Amino acid sequence: MMQARSNPTDKKHPRLLAVANQKGGVGKTTTAVNLATALCAVGQKVLLVDLDSQGNASTGLGVRRSEIQKSTYDVLFDEANVEDVAVKTKVPRLSVVPSSLHLAGAEIELVTADDREYKLKKALRKPLPYDYVIIDCPPSLSLLTLNAFVAVDSIVVPLQCEFYALEGLSHLVKTIERVQRSFNPDLDIHGVVLTMYDQRNNLSGAVAADVRKHFGDKVYKTVIPRNVRLSEAPSYGLPAIVYDMKCPGAQAYIHLAGEVIRRERDILKEEQMMQKGQVA
Repeated sequence: MMQARSNPTDKKHPRLLAVANQKGGVGKTTTAVNLATALCAVGQKVLLVDLDSQGNASTGLGVRRSEIQKSTYDVLFDEANVEDVAVKTKVPRLSVVPSSLHLAGAEIELVTADDREYKLKKALRKPLPYDYVIIDCPPSLSLLTLNAFVAVDSIVVPLQCEFYALEGLSHLVKTIERVQRSFNPDLDIHGVVLTMYDQRNNLSGAVAADVRKHFGDKVYKTVIPRNVRLSEAPSYGLPAIVYDMKCPGAQAYIHLAGEVIRRERDILKEEQMMQKGQVA
């Protein structure tokens, strides 16, 4: 298990991960909130950026819309400092840059904005007092999602175990390839996480096997089961891991965080080896 860094208030360049899928209802926000919480549980300091105008990640962490003074909108359009906008949550070491209804019109404003694809990158690609920044993207391949893809290192893709899962994923992969060519050559899929898995349903097993066949090691070993506790937790303003840590859904996200950390270690080793090769 990864140890907390010696002084989490020191500013450094955090790892940036987007949680994205253009299809709604696949467990995207649930994954963003609970993965962030699980990372905090093992000593990491995490900032969750709510980029969805619906604001479900914010309310799922107990942030009331009436109490929001500044939001991701201010970060994008008024160049507000993310540290000033970030709100501490009930989860130790977890803060959130909340969403607001202003984001609903952000797509229109971005169309004519200067450097419209790079606004989020300017805000996040700098030393910050976090180990991870996790972005909860809107359920669409929009200019807001594009901003996230340009800003981050990698993408975590929640994929519901249903019939059209692979078809939707292929569209996302093509979008990522276009972003790589034009805006962010280092962008990669960190991993695909299978969600809403029902072991009693043959289709879930078939979809899981199909996804693993096509994407191999990119698919996390951890599978997120259908679990009523995952659905209940947001109504209490809590991540499922806090609401009921022993439920199967919460346990699955704890295991997923372990996989993410192990992959991060592998990525770091790879980067170090490449740097040594360049020096040599």
